[in-house]
Amino acid sequence: MIYIDDTLLQKLEAFYKGERKLTVLTGAGLSADSGIPTFRDTDGFWTVGSKNYMPEEMGTLRMFRQKPLEVWKWFLYRNTICSKALPNKGHFAITELEKLFGDRFRLITQNVDGLHHKAGTSEKRTYLIHGTLEKVRCGEECSKAFYPFPDFAFEKNQELTAEQSEQLKCPQCGDYLRPHVLWFDERYNEKHYKLDSSMRTAKETGLLLTIGSSGATNLPMLVTESVLSRQGMLVDINPNANAFSELAYTKKNGFVIRAKSSDALPEFVELFSQLKRKA
Repeated sequence: MIYIDDTLLQKLEAFYKGERKLTVLTGAGLSADSGIPTFRDTDGFWTVGSKNYMPEEMGTLRMFRQKPLEVWKWFLYRNTICSKALPNKGHFAITELEKLFGDRFRLITQNVDGLHHKAGTSEKRTYLIHGTLEKVRCGEECSKAFYPFPDFAFEKNQELTAEQSEQLKCPQCGDYLRPHVLWFDERYNEKHYKLDSSMRTAKETGLLLTIGSSGATNLPMLVTESVLSRQGMLVDINPNANAFSELAYTKKNGFVIRAKSSDALPEFVELFSQLKRKA
């Protein structure tokens, strides 16, 4: 195998024979091969009038309260790009891992693009810790109801029509709906973002694959630290250095694979498929 060396191979074989969970934790890098930009840095700035705003400013509850339609335009544009994208080999490999491991599998994803869903991973074993662009809810939380994301394409520098603006309002109270995503000035919780479920999964995880994530948000790092504290394995798959790889280098159960997920993940599927056939 190209990416799984002999040392990692022995560890993976020993893990497979056990009962602890395989947890896959994904970030925006996984969707890069599907043509979805990260929407950070130069990919994500948004112009309102004569001022440019960065994602950390646009994707906030504070901005939504001040300029709800501008925030909506940014998210409508993001969703238009995401809705055109298709899952790549990395997404499908993760779906195959779920098929191989069944209820020993969990997916914790920071991605809101819906590509895991399109690739066939199950809803019951997937924790959308940053929400999803597939749903919206009342911005004033007037009810627990979720609604489909507005079904119209939107391009940069486009203006909303009166009819489109009406589609962005809650059908129950008339206030603006909001995308079902975790904004930069909000905290993780169990109700919307599976905080407790993710931490429970960490305690049961024997192998954690971190894929395409920088480790910039705290819940993924808390999950990783919890897995390692219980002698679980960490394998970071990312062509770039990040917080997970830095942590992996310091742990005997930590491994780093410097590759794209679409290249490396199929090897894990192949290995575990072989082990299942031998069992």
